[in-house]
Amino acid sequence: MEQVQNKTVAFHTLGCKLNFSETSTLSRLLEGEGFDRRDFDQPADVYVINTCSVTDNADKECRHLVRRIQRRSPESLVVITGCYAQLKPEAIAAIPGVDLVLGAAEKFNLAQHLKELSKGDSARICSCDIEELTDFHPSFSLNDRTRTFLKVQDGCDYNCSFCTIPMARGKSRSDTIARTVENVRQLAAAGNTREIVLTGVNLGDFGTKRAGGPLSDGHAEENFFHLMKELDTIDGIDRYRISSIEPNLLSPEMIEWVAGSRKFMPHFHIPLQSGSDRILGLMRRRYKRDLYASRVQLIKSLMPHCAIGVDVIVGFPGETEDHFNETFEFLHELDISYLHVFTYSERDNTKALEIKPVVPMEVRHQRNKILRNLSYQKMQYFIRQHEGQTRKVLLEGHVKTPIMEGYTDNYIKVTTPYREQWVNKVIDWKL
Repeated sequence: MEQVQNKTVAFHTLGCKLNFSETSTLSRLLEGEGFDRRDFDQPADVYVINTCSVTDNADKECRHLVRRIQRRSPESLVVITGCYAQLKPEAIAAIPGVDLVLGAAEKFNLAQHLKELSKGDSARICSCDIEELTDFHPSFSLNDRTRTFLKVQDGCDYNCSFCTIPMARGKSRSDTIARTVENVRQLAAAGNTREIVLTGVNLGDFGTKRAGGPLSDGHAEENFFHLMKELDTIDGIDRYRISSIEPNLLSPEMIEWVAGSRKFMPHFHIPLQSGSDRILGLMRRRYKRDLYASRVQLIKSLMPHCAIGVDVIVGFPGETEDHFNETFEFLHELDISYLHVFTYSERDNTKALEIKPVVPMEVRHQRNKILRNLSYQKMQYFIRQHEGQTRKVLLEGHVKTPIMEGYTDNYIKVTTPYREQWVNKVIDWKL
């Protein structure tokens, strides 16, 4: 394969840890083709924007970034990929300055597409029907920071009424345990990764389907719990975190196992979305609040020091003041550590658009503010519970800044003046 010489590329990532892992992999693919990576604010021959569809201003962010590139480097090639590129390829292609739009099936063929691309042609769209997408492409971040985001699962078979992710990423599929273990061994051998964050769209669904379809090759069934237990035995990686897992897929056996694990951190992030069973039903979630509460109670009974993060959506259609108060009181009583609060925003082609009444935007923002305040109080209380304790902290540092930061095993953030000898080290830290 002929290599491209003396070309430079810059990346910008919007959205989740999964996107960051894929951007890092795309960067390495292009570096293997002869490209040199640049910071996004530097001149480059090619700019790649990896987009997200979860935030309600994906279109605005994308247009803003393209305008910045046009002002700085009008002759550069501009490529848009990611979830928003799969959902709205025509809208993106119409943005002045965009040269190439790559959907979910084509993003990892970026190098080949660049060889066929010239500035000045009309924007090219390379996409597919999302139902036809069956391939799984493992990806991981590397050299960006001490923690590595490792994608082990993609797509989702859940059809929550507010969500476009199944339309953007396709059906649930995942890597095999054997290939995942091999990737982790390679990261361990490289020597600069101390912590791996396991990522996916619906991580707990790992292994129920292989890329290309159901298990049909005679191999034993694999699931996420099997993967966790296998990763725990690998030398060279100190810590693992589970980025996010659905409460109905987080089994009591998994919780009990993490409580005794050598390497899986006492930290769970478990989406809730609403504390009202009525709203959970409208959202098409696969559990009720009692199941969620039972998972939290089991975690805290076995690991009182464990951090628990929660995703919650406010202002969903049909959410009355009483429904919101249910959510607030439920979260207030739960022994959780912090919240990620999302204001509901309408998405094309979702069932939620049919639900009435619509919550006024000012009410949505007000409810968001109330829960963000609750999150702050929860986190402060959680930190105070551990004052005076000594916990293991993995410190990261960047030479550009005089401050370094890290997280305890149970996800309490620590900041301290930069010391080179502490970078990428797990140290005992008195809180």
